Amino acid sequence: MEKERKETIVKIVTAALLLIADVAIEKLWGPEGRLSVSLAKWQLLILYLIPYLLVGWETIREAVEGLVHGEALNEDFLMSIATIGALCIGFVPGGESQFPEAVFVMLFFQIGELFEDIAEGQSRRSVASLMEIRPDTANVKREGKVEVVSPDQVKVGETIVIRPGERVPMDGEVLEGNSSLDTVALTGESVPRSVAVGDSVISGCVNLSGLLEVRTTKSFGESTAAKILELVENASENKSRSENFIRRFAKVYTPIVVGAAVLLAVVPPIFAGEWVKWLYRALCFLVVSCPCALVISVPLSFFAGIGGASRHGILIKGSNWLEALAKVGSVVFDKTGTLTKGVFQVTAVHPEMISERELLHMAAHVERFSTHPIAVSLKNAYSDEADACEVGEVEEVAGQGVRARVNGKRVCVGNEKMMKAIGAEWKPCELKGTIIHVAIDGEYVGHIVISDVIKADSKAAVDDLHRLGVRRTVMLTGDREEVAADVASKLGLDEYHADLLPADKVGIVESLLKGKASGDKGKLAFVGDGINDAPVLARADVGIAMGALGSDAAIEAADVVLMDDKPSKIAVAIRIARRTRRIAGENTWFAIGVKVAVLGLASAGLAGMWLAVFADVGVTVLAVLNAMRNLNYRQN
Repeated sequence: MEKERKETIVKIVTAALLLIADVAIEKLWGPEGRLSVSLAKWQLLILYLIPYLLVGWETIREAVEGLVHGEALNEDFLMSIATIGALCIGFVPGGESQFPEAVFVMLFFQIGELFEDIAEGQSRRSVASLMEIRPDTANVKREGKVEVVSPDQVKVGETIVIRPGERVPMDGEVLEGNSSLDTVALTGESVPRSVAVGDSVISGCVNLSGLLEVRTTKSFGESTAAKILELVENASENKSRSENFIRRFAKVYTPIVVGAAVLLAVVPPIFAGEWVKWLYRALCFLVVSCPCALVISVPLSFFAGIGGASRHGILIKGSNWLEALAKVGSVVFDKTGTLTKGVFQVTAVHPEMISERELLHMAAHVERFSTHPIAVSLKNAYSDEADACEVGEVEEVAGQGVRARVNGKRVCVGNEKMMKAIGAEWKPCELKGTIIHVAIDGEYVGHIVISDVIKADSKAAVDDLHRLGVRRTVMLTGDREEVAADVASKLGLDEYHADLLPADKVGIVESLLKGKASGDKGKLAFVGDGINDAPVLARADVGIAMGALGSDAAIEAADVVLMDDKPSKIAVAIRIARRTRRIAGENTWFAIGVKVAVLGLASAGLAGMWLAVFADVGVTVLAVLNAMRNLNYRQN
């Protein structure tokens, strides 16, 4: 691509120099030149044909191919007809030579094409910079030796070695070593992520410091990097309504203006004569009428928007979703893992008869074999859970909790229903959160409050959305009413719904969508973790999955994927979307306005070929440059 671009630049520069030389020769040796010896028109034509064909041959060839394939009315055809007509008009009786104008139109058209190519390439590089997240090699340990192989040759369960400075080739779990990982290519965040033995690592990150040995948990084709690249590569297939409108508009607009140009060349001369003058006006009309500025700049605006968003760790699956984001008026959040960390903070509350440590000790042992998030929190709160205590007769009671025998004592850990079932008198707790009661040998000894921790930027995220004009922020959770009310109050949410099952969430979103249809304006976005919320993500106008590092379900289910764990990126995504839509609108109205004005001037004979070129290529270049602003969005 770079080689082709350099060749194009050489052709443009050479043609421009030849055009200057030809104009000088015409001034000196032309029919009205200063020297006594003059060249015939056909000789001048040959001189001008050299730079014309140098820059215009590809355009003419593509115009012919369009004719062959039944796609005649494109910009290549219009430019070819207009410039060939300008070259020939000097040979019509009474016609003046338009050789320089013809070459200049084709030359400037190629400059516009070059600008388009550079701009589109820059936009694609911004998106394709994600392609760097997929390394070409992996260091795999086999039979005591480290082999360098292609990542697709590494099997799940094999051990790979990642040296400092290398990119993680596949998802896996750290077996040995500790280090910091640079996740900027995935999340847009510059703060490194620390990993140690037992932590998961995802493909695409860069190992910054220590040597890591990692057991692979996914094949190369199923890794996070591969999923992201597939998403990005398919993003251009989902067109926005604006892009589809411009395509339909161009298909109708181009035949109309070509027909108008033909009428302009034929009808007035029938009544007023002066065929050459009206033919020249018609040729100018054709040059102006090219829909390049619209057909190029509007899709480029959206593509640049997707590229700009990717720099911030926001992956948007298509320009249709980017356009929908710009219209979001309601945002519905899942609570756990979205507004809160999904990591529970444990507070032990106990009477004098047992210490806090002993209370956590007993609870952790009873929950030893459970994988429930609450059980994990209890085990994490008591770090010495794997001691020499004897634990047996573990029994999980549905809807109540777990009981087991610890060092010969019968320990029950559960809710109020379990305490009632064993006849223990529990004590009420005023703290907010999930209350876990503990009884030993039928006697109540205390309770543990487990509360989900609100993310640091959740409050700022909700405030940002309100500032953007989002009229309704809603939280859905399966947690208890009092817990949901506390979180909603702290974050400033407009409303919340608690005690929900996954199916209930779909029903709430359905009712919110009906309310939107009956009065609430704007699209409805649902923000979830993408793992348990796939049905709701699919039902909303825009499904946004966040904290999606390593989550296949998030990448598959959502329309927009936020690669880090920050709710504040939702407002960033909406700002980028609105900016994109505004830039596309600016380009559309600017291009249409200039073209309509110059078409009128060309019809009246007040616009020559030079102004016609500006109305086409000049407007295209300006619109493309405006579209490229979208790549450089920066957060305030």
